[in-house]
Amino acid sequence: MVHELADYERAPEQCHLTEAQLHAALFGPSPALFGHVAVDGDDRPLGFALWFLNFSTWEGVHGVYLEDLYVRPEARGTGAGRALLATLAALCVERGYRRLDWWMIHWNPAARFYASIGATPMDEWVPYRLTGPALRSLAAQARTAPARPDA
Repeated sequence: MVHELADYERAPEQCHLTEAQLHAALFGPSPALFGHVAVDGDDRPLGFALWFLNFSTWEGVHGVYLEDLYVRPEARGTGAGRALLATLAALCVERGYRRLDWWMIHWNPAARFYASIGATPMDEWVPYRLTGPALRSLAAQARTAPARPDA
């Protein structure tokens, strides 16, 4: 379904995830990625949520960052997406986490659904990303001027 999501987001060529990579991330010795799958009455997968912990230095507690939420087209409007988000919200409340965060591509019609459950866009924050040569260039600087681990 991750590849289905990449197709939906008009970027299938950018998705290189393999089944082995996903399995290792979710079920390896020290998993840092967690997931939930919504299924129908016959156990057929309808959608998924992949998430990891983040930390708010202002709140002083962890939160959940929802990396990907996807519901197959034929299952949209069935409550599968709401159930996945409700499960994550319940996990946050149960564990004392104060935030459930995610990003959404700007043209996604799910914005109406997110608004209906009380989610608010955070348009004052600008995302940044380092990849490829820029990432390697900055990493090379760490070898010459290491950061203090207690900073």
